[in-house]
Amino acid sequence: MGAVSGVSVVSLADVDPIPLPGDSWSRMLVTGSSVPGAVGSLGASVFTPGTILGAVRHETEEFAYVVSGSGELRLDDGAVPFTTGDALHIPAGVWHAVANTGDEDVVMVFGFPHPDYPPTDRR
Repeated sequence: MGAVSGVSVVSLADVDPIPLPGDSWSRMLVTGSSVPGAVGSLGASVFTPGTILGAVRHETEEFAYVVSGSGELRLDDGAVPFTTGDALHIPAGVWHAVANTGDEDVVMVFGFPHPDYPPTDRR
């Protein structure tokens, strides 16, 4: 990580992965800890084919961008398909689970208006 004129760079390689099912992972890159003073956070995830996460709901809204792959966001009232190039907005308090329904990795960048991964309920 480095900073010039207040701009910070956080390398993916410098952040430990958070293991997920099916050899998938997430990394919280920009947080209030990695970038002091940050009021939002940014992370990246890779979901391998067939991965289905358990449902979560966050205290804050979530934004995500699908860099590659396809799948669906499973909600209590249905599923929302996504593919490469899609941006997702998940309102605060909405139960959701990522499912990779394709045959390649889903690479997703996500963020929160919170300086870290926000308070989250899990099913």
